[in-house]
Amino acid sequence: MDRPYTILSCAMSVDGRIDDTGPERLRLSNPADFAEIDELRAGCDAILVGAGTLRADDPRLLVRSPVLRERRREQGRTEHLLKAVITRSGRIDPNARLFSTGDAGAVVYSGGEGAETAARLLADLPDTHPPAEVVDAGDPPTAEAVLADLAGRGVSRLLVEGGGHVHTLFLTSGLVDELRLAVAPFFVGEEDAPRFVVPGVYPHGPSHPMRLVETRALGDVVVLRYRLGDGR
Repeated sequence: MDRPYTILSCAMSVDGRIDDTGPERLRLSNPADFAEIDELRAGCDAILVGAGTLRADDPRLLVRSPVLRERRREQGRTEHLLKAVITRSGRIDPNARLFSTGDAGAVVYSGGEGAETAARLLADLPDTHPPAEVVDAGDPPTAEAVLADLAGRGVSRLLVEGGGHVHTLFLTSGLVDELRLAVAPFFVGEEDAPRFVVPGVYPHGPSHPMRLVETRALGDVVVLRYRLGDGR
């Protein structure tokens, strides 16, 4: 399948949680890690999250550094990445900052009634907003359909940034080439706190482990980078 090189990036606690159960977003990283993620974003063509992340964090998914945005312009690219959202239900907030910021537009992947719901909710976006499109990627949406559509849009590098169900969807599909984990120096310890992944059938189990290619410390945060793909 013709698809983008896919990088999955996540910050988590030592016990594998990507947030706590409090009302405020838990900070799992530090400025040095944030700067590296910004550089990683700037080198990609599209960035993808799930609807749960959209609801919980209301992210803008932008390249923050003016220097990196200028570099993208010099390369003939948009300042920011194409934004992609996966939602099974289609219930997305048209007032989310993701749809009102950036210069490359957004694609919402859903299927069946979910696609109809998403299209209805996005139908009245202001003309001043970047373009947003709804694409039927199966019911439920599949990673294969999402990646095929992004490839058709000229996306050669995709950055997947969560949450746990989206991580699981892509990792169980076997379509992730690289995994970057930033591990915070603490435990969350809450049973109901969201996890990095949920139970599933993963191709990279004990008999077929991932290949660790880099380990670094950014202050007290540890960055682990794994290769999962076939070296392409």
